[in-house]
Amino acid sequence: MTALRLEGISKHFGAIQALSDVSLSLAAGEVVGLMGDNGAGKSTLVKIIAGNFRPTQGGMFIKGREMQFHGPLDARRAGIEIVYQDLALCDNLSAAVNVFLGRELTRSVGPLRILDYPAMNARAATLFRELRSETRPRDKVKSMSGGQRQAVAIARTRLSDADIVLMDEPTAAISVRQVAEVLNLIRELKRQGVAVVLISHRMPDVFNVADRVIVLRRGRKVADKAIAATSPEEVTGLITGAIEHA
Repeated sequence: MTALRLEGISKHFGAIQALSDVSLSLAAGEVVGLMGDNGAGKSTLVKIIAGNFRPTQGGMFIKGREMQFHGPLDARRAGIEIVYQDLALCDNLSAAVNVFLGRELTRSVGPLRILDYPAMNARAATLFRELRSETRPRDKVKSMSGGQRQAVAIARTRLSDADIVLMDEPTAAISVRQVAEVLNLIRELKRQGVAVVLISHRMPDVFNVADRVIVLRRGRKVADKAIAATSPEEVTGLITGAIEHA
């Protein structure tokens, strides 16, 4: 099943053309690497999918149904979640509370509603087990490794049972061991049938977990190829412009 289809997406900001006629599709349980140099249009495209920007032209289809998002909440309701590079976590709170930020569980105590920490801890523990992560619900985020922080951010996307997860540079500035943890999390999302768009500058990571790679250059799509049908050298040439199109 096609989880996401974009047709002729263009976006300009005044005189600046950020995207020009970009079309792509994403199947359920597929990992697609989105690559390109700085300013290629990757972030703009992902923000359109996530509901932060509206396209100037073009259409977006979720499971075959055309959608027009007026904000990120519309995208979330359509089954799309995004994990930003900064993760948007609160260091002084526990993993479980971070998973439920903005969607906290509460219970009644007389006329009052209070936070239901046991319920949040239990649900977060289930999500971490499903992701095969060793992250513990009660641990403070400030004491966690980069890989564990990613697990918290990804668990938050599973709270809403998202069909599509957009990941912005999830392996940037973390150790080799933590990179392996994050790639395993992506594989687990794929196993669960979640479609993943992986924005990354790290060629080995994309070739390790992605099924396809899409390359943008100056706002245009210049390649959309199966990983098995390309190479890091070709992708590098496409990113830099040494190769015009593939």
